[in-house]
Amino acid sequence: MSEDVLAPLSGKIVSLSVEPGAAVEEDDEILVIEAMKMETPIFAPCSGTVSKIAVKEGDAVEEDDLLAVIE
Repeated sequence: MSEDVLAPLSGKIVSLSVEPGAAVEEDDEILVIEAMKMETPIFAPCSGTVSKIAVKEGDAVEEDDLLAVIE
């Protein structure tokens, strides 16, 4: 069973904390989005393995865009 990690807001990806294949625990930081000069960390909603990172640093994202998939 996999869980999609969606963008909670529009902004720009400023850093990635994990790579595909990385094991994460619930509430581990996955990446950081910047919006209106404020950085918002995005945390893993569950424990598992990151199977996909759908963005890269510098990408612009809209609310509800797919950021990552955790299995």
